[in-house]
Amino acid sequence: MSTPTPETPSNQPNDNSTNKKDSATNERVNTPQASEPVTADEARVEQTQTNHNDDAGKVDADKAPATDISLINEPSTKRQYKTDNPSFFMQRGYQILLVLGLIAAFLLVMVYQTLFGRISQPQQMITIEQGDTYYGLLPKWQNVPLFSASVAKLYIKSQVDAPLHSGIYQLPENPTIAEVLQVLEQGAKVAMVKVQIIEGKTSKDLFQTLRDTKGIKKEVLTNDADNASIAQALELDGVLPDAVTNSNDYIVNHNLEGWFAPDTYYYGEGATDKQILTDLYKIQQKALTKAWENRAPNLPYDTPYEALIMASIIEKETSVAEERPLVSAVFNNRFKKGMRMQTDPTIIYGMGSSYEGNIRRKDIDEKTAYNTYQIDGLPPTPIALPSAASIEATLHPADSDVLYFVATGNGGHKFTNSLAGHNQAVKEYLSVMREKRAQTPPE
Repeated sequence: MSTPTPETPSNQPNDNSTNKKDSATNERVNTPQASEPVTADEARVEQTQTNHNDDAGKVDADKAPATDISLINEPSTKRQYKTDNPSFFMQRGYQILLVLGLIAAFLLVMVYQTLFGRISQPQQMITIEQGDTYYGLLPKWQNVPLFSASVAKLYIKSQVDAPLHSGIYQLPENPTIAEVLQVLEQGAKVAMVKVQIIEGKTSKDLFQTLRDTKGIKKEVLTNDADNASIAQALELDGVLPDAVTNSNDYIVNHNLEGWFAPDTYYYGEGATDKQILTDLYKIQQKALTKAWENRAPNLPYDTPYEALIMASIIEKETSVAEERPLVSAVFNNRFKKGMRMQTDPTIIYGMGSSYEGNIRRKDIDEKTAYNTYQIDGLPPTPIALPSAASIEATLHPADSDVLYFVATGNGGHKFTNSLAGHNQAVKEYLSVMREKRAQTPPE
């Protein structure tokens, strides 16, 4: 058996430590097959390389992440979420509560500013006129930060029960809306002056009422006041026609009859007669202007003042509301036919202080500036203080051909379109009155 000759060592010059890995690789490639004979030295080298490679593999294995075998081998199951975990809902609830809290805080500040926000003004008197409302006061506070008119209206609607009375009220310095509402709500409890003027009364009656009412300061209606001084003090000369201001008749001259709206008014103590008369004039003038602008066509009146005169006559002729348009139609039709008005209230007004309660034949025959049995057309001034309803009736007469009317004796009037029918109505009236006198026991 022959002995193999040892392999000649490599003559490569770079056989150093840096090339050991390449050298080991080459040596593995050139390793003889198991069937080939191997020397002892070669076996030792091969064993050394094998151990080195094993050590390198262990190092690489230590560096690589471990694989969780359980994830591979565990059977696939559907992922389950915890439904009893309150953290998500608690967080969302806190957010909602925070938003609601901010909204509530804002609303509270708005309510506070609306009711208790102050405006800058000194202590002063305020006049509440007939027809004014609590809501009309709100614009005074519109510059207050966060003031809400809707909140103020809701407060008034829910908390203020007393009606707003006309009159003069004293407001505190730099008031809040709550303070003002409290002052006004107590208006019925403070000292108020009642001024009542019934429809159909005269301006003379009104002047005397104001003179006799305690708590009203007299600035216009002094003891020596006459028609001219009253008109000048109220600055109402301009509303009267020249024929009235220049008349030589003491009743006609500067007569402000008809220009004051009859009604019931309340004023605080200390109100002046000038203020009251001015207020009543403005109310009447407003009603007349509105009715005139919406009047029916083909009326015999050239000016609003002429309509005011007719309204005062209608007011004196009937107190029955549904009869006013018919009375208006009577005079409208008579004017169109060229007939005189022939209305008794004008006789009475023209008589002045000489009227004693009855109209006599000589009174009918006496010609005065107002006696429509003796003059054509309208009298020079109104003869009473007409209501807004009579003004409306004047400018919207009923569609009727009636020419006459007379009292029935039982309330109301009978309207006819012929003289024969009128005379018959007069006989019926006289018959009713005789029966009533017969049934009246003697005193």
